[in-house]
Amino acid sequence: MGLKENVSCYLQQKWYIPAYNTRIFIFMKQEKAPTCAERLFGKSLEKSIRQAMTPLDEFVHNEASSGLLLMACTVIAMAIANSRLFPFYDAILHTDITVGGGAFALTYSLHHWINDGLMALFFFTVGLEIKREILVGELADKRQAILPIAGALGGMVVPALVYVAINRGTDAVSGWGVPMATDIAFALGVLALLGKRIPKPLIGFLLALAIVDDLGAVLIIAAFYTEQINVLGLLFASGAFLMLLISNKTGIRRPLPYIFFGILLWLGLLKSGVHATLAGVITALTVPANSHCDIIPFLRRMRQLTNKFERINESGKNIMQNSRQQKVLQSMEDFVHCMESPLQRMEHNLHTWVSFLIIPIFALANAGIPIDMATIGQTMAHPVTLGVISGLIGGKLIGIFFFSWLVVKLGWSRLPQGVTMPQIASVSLLAGIGFTMSIFIAGLAFDDPSYLLNAKIGILAASLLAGIAGYVSLRLCTTIPEK
Repeated sequence: MGLKENVSCYLQQKWYIPAYNTRIFIFMKQEKAPTCAERLFGKSLEKSIRQAMTPLDEFVHNEASSGLLLMACTVIAMAIANSRLFPFYDAILHTDITVGGGAFALTYSLHHWINDGLMALFFFTVGLEIKREILVGELADKRQAILPIAGALGGMVVPALVYVAINRGTDAVSGWGVPMATDIAFALGVLALLGKRIPKPLIGFLLALAIVDDLGAVLIIAAFYTEQINVLGLLFASGAFLMLLISNKTGIRRPLPYIFFGILLWLGLLKSGVHATLAGVITALTVPANSHCDIIPFLRRMRQLTNKFERINESGKNIMQNSRQQKVLQSMEDFVHCMESPLQRMEHNLHTWVSFLIIPIFALANAGIPIDMATIGQTMAHPVTLGVISGLIGGKLIGIFFFSWLVVKLGWSRLPQGVTMPQIASVSLLAGIGFTMSIFIAGLAFDDPSYLLNAKIGILAASLLAGIAGYVSLRLCTTIPEK
């Protein structure tokens, strides 16, 4: 294996250079080349490594797999909550944890730190996804974006109206925002069970729909589920937001300033009465999304550095013993970061942590619902439970399907290639899986513990029914493509 190929192999492993980017190392041969592990270790060992690592790698990098983990954590939380371990589980969640000291000490329960602290990172990732989709994703083309935007609006308005109709005249009407959300991780987990039957444009429609849905949920939290405003805290948060804007406008691309001022923004919102997790979305929208380098100069400079790396190679020496080669590699890394946008890099780095750690922890902390089987009939008949179930299943189905059908019928948009209206209806059913965001909003909407319990039971029941109905419906209206 040549030195240039070794360097290329190293860079591909370290920075995960995506296939859709312009080929950087154009001096490499274009015929089918052996893989990095094959060139380093030989074909037999490479095959063993690939067989061992591929299943785990595919699991971690498949977004749908996080939905399967989320399902498992939900089942575990439910099992604990309905066992003798519940008092221990409840005591842990309500244990106070203090961060800081003196006048700067923050003391909240573990449950509060998860919902207001860890979930800020979830909302930060949501904000990055929203910005990317608007700039270069499914929402970048206005005509193409009309369909998922209309579907998402219908999927928010109709469920809210259904809930209000069932709970009008009661103090439980404040939970109208609960059935408006869609849990994309759970939905993709269901789609994963159907495999190749699902056309990729339909997955794109669901992703774009969920992004708009998340944006709507964020706006609803900010506008309607905000406590009494503390002006001093809001001014502090505004100052942090101003520094984030200045960082963006002055071309700062390192993540540290955005992390630092994002934390200050979170603290300001925490004290202001506006829900602190919104700091994640606001911070994400200020992260630069543009590349700092042009492709041609980047290619030229990377060739120069690779040639230099080869010239200064000392036979028989490990790279750790060659300081000049280390400096060249560092320069390569700097140029790769220059080419890659901070938004892309942060989203890539956070995705695994959010999908496989933060959301499962949220599920473990919030899905533990003790269910009294003796009164389950009364619970299911409660207006809050009925409102949530009806909104998530019937409201989502009617809202998403009707609004999508309407914009297609009016000629404002068109169905993605290979997608049919029955498939849109099936996805509308699947969007009734509310879970993460619905539980989150329920915690903000209800001060009454009994209302919150009923809402959570309604969310879990609706999510289960929507998942099953969506799976069956999609299986009936899709076929396995011919090879």
